Amino acid sequence: MAVARKGNAVEVVYATGYVEPRHPARVAARLTAPVRSVLVDEGDRVVRGQPLILLDDREQRMQVAQAEAEASRASLDAARTLTLFGKGWVTKAARDQAVASRAASRAGAAAARARLDQMVVRAGLSGIVLKRDVQPGDLATPNAQLMQIGDPGDLWVTATVDERDVPRLRAGQRALLKSDAWPGRVLQGRLVEITPGGDPTQRAFRARIVPDTGNGLPIGLSLEVNIVTQQHAQAVVVPTSAVRDGAVWTIEQGRARRVPVTTGIVGADNVEIRSGVAAGTQVIAEPAADLKAGDRVRPARTG
Repeated sequence: MAVARKGNAVEVVYATGYVEPRHPARVAARLTAPVRSVLVDEGDRVVRGQPLILLDDREQRMQVAQAEAEASRASLDAARTLTLFGKGWVTKAARDQAVASRAASRAGAAAARARLDQMVVRAGLSGIVLKRDVQPGDLATPNAQLMQIGDPGDLWVTATVDERDVPRLRAGQRALLKSDAWPGRVLQGRLVEITPGGDPTQRAFRARIVPDTGNGLPIGLSLEVNIVTQQHAQAVVVPTSAVRDGAVWTIEQGRARRVPVTTGIVGADNVEIRSGVAAGTQVIAEPAADLKAGDRVRPARTG
């Protein structure tokens, strides 16, 4: 037996998720080359522009030396040609060719130096190294991730939501987050977005939740997520098992009476009763399948 009571009726969407940085950066090389040295490890804090990985740059250094030597030669040739042109001993075409060759050689030297600089892989943002996938001696290529960097102060929770629940979700809804790592602790958060594209294989979408307090959340931590889609305070609620075929069974003068009801929010444990039964009414929590109106019933003894 149970008693209809006033309480909070809450409708939630359940999901599981994990903590991740909102703006992770994928670290990759711009050129293909062997890895000479790795300067940081997982968990290290880095700043934007900091060297992370050194690639084997011997070939690029030789190219720089060659390009700079060519630029020096072209500069000397241009200086001599300009002097001769000033004295009228060479043609304007020869002067123009010398000046163009000097400009091209200088550009080639600058390009060689830029390629040399690309042999140092740098951090694209400030944060911590979340993942390291490279060792000295590996061959770095532009399409291979070497590391991942993220800002631990800018996190969110990515949760997998069943596609049937997506129509009930709206940005701004409150979310409750729990983890087995902290028994009894409940974190608050807000739903900020639902990804526009779902996974047809899993029949699910991704929901992004920003915790009210993200400090101290380990990246990669798994969480139970309950997104509150509706909440009615001081509603009349009865046990979920008490509602059957749109009605509840009440006890009046020791006999069963079937009362049609209008329900609202349906939770795992309780159902909101919008009409039909008032708070304080005694109801049968688990009516028997063969129960009939007028059957004599009595509350079960407790203790």
